[in-house]
Amino acid sequence: MSQNELYPVFLKVSQLNVLIVGGGNVGLEKLTFLLKSSPNAKVTIVSINFHPDLVALAKKHDVMLVESSYNPSFLDCKHMVVATTDNIDVNVQVYHDCKSKSILVNVADNPPYCDFYMGGIVTKGNIKIAISTNGKSPTLAKRLRQFFEEVIPENIDELAENLNAFRKTIKGDFQQKVDSLNELTKGIVHKKE
Repeated sequence: MSQNELYPVFLKVSQLNVLIVGGGNVGLEKLTFLLKSSPNAKVTIVSINFHPDLVALAKKHDVMLVESSYNPSFLDCKHMVVATTDNIDVNVQVYHDCKSKSILVNVADNPPYCDFYMGGIVTKGNIKIAISTNGKSPTLAKRLRQFFEEVIPENIDELAENLNAFRKTIKGDFQQKVDSLNELTKGIVHKKE
């Protein structure tokens, strides 16, 4: 049985330069999920044509659209890239070009050519949960996301805000603060008897 050795991080994509290569259905899907989680993401999309829904979404979020074939020069000053074209050769070229420049890259639906996966994401205010299936089943990640969206209460963000305010009032060293917060929050995970 293999183990998921991915290391989850939460990127501030409003401070990073993201490139999506390909403006079709897959590009639209990747852009949609990126902007759903991070509406202020700094994104450029390069493609020889664009899905009309992608164009509309790009206009709403100040996404730059560049009508062109892929060229390695588009990687200049980029931090991460998602290749979504329907041309496998182009996607693999994007991968190799990114690797030569130490740019993180994801080739959609091609796990061997990915430094990262764009997993399922549940967001409730300040609370964000990322779900990974290690690239094995995007459908399962989607179903888990839907499950957690239903079971996590809408007011969970209020709890986070209240705990943050309480944390600021706690006196003592780090361990005393951890102990106080653990005591206060243990009811969240322990069932009442």
